[in-house]
Amino acid sequence: MYHVAAVDREPVEVAEGVYLADLATGERASMKFWRIEPGATLPTHRHHNEQIGFVISGTLTAVLEDGEHTLAPGDSYAFRSDELHGARNRGAEPAVGIGVLSPPREEPEWATKRRAGARADSDD
Repeated sequence: MYHVAAVDREPVEVAEGVYLADLATGERASMKFWRIEPGATLPTHRHHNEQIGFVISGTLTAVLEDGEHTLAPGDSYAFRSDELHGARNRGAEPAVGIGVLSPPREEPEWATKRRAGARADSDD
């Protein structure tokens, strides 16, 4: 068994107000914790992974190529492989949820760029 304790999953800010934490990862899927603060936007992006998820708390607007869709606590969602998607939190509280990607996904390019920029700023 592979176990990730809550104390071992410190969320990392990957875009302004957008936090991700790695949860359990297997050979065919990876699980992510996500939190999007009020007013924050997850940039639109594509990846070769299929993605499904569940909203635990808060509300979130999924931004898609063909429009937007509001997700509320208890809602689940699915994005096809290579489907353009992003999210905005227009609510007054953080939106929190869990996402599962198959196959497992590496860190997204936009998050890697943000981390590199943060490291460069701290070197000054």
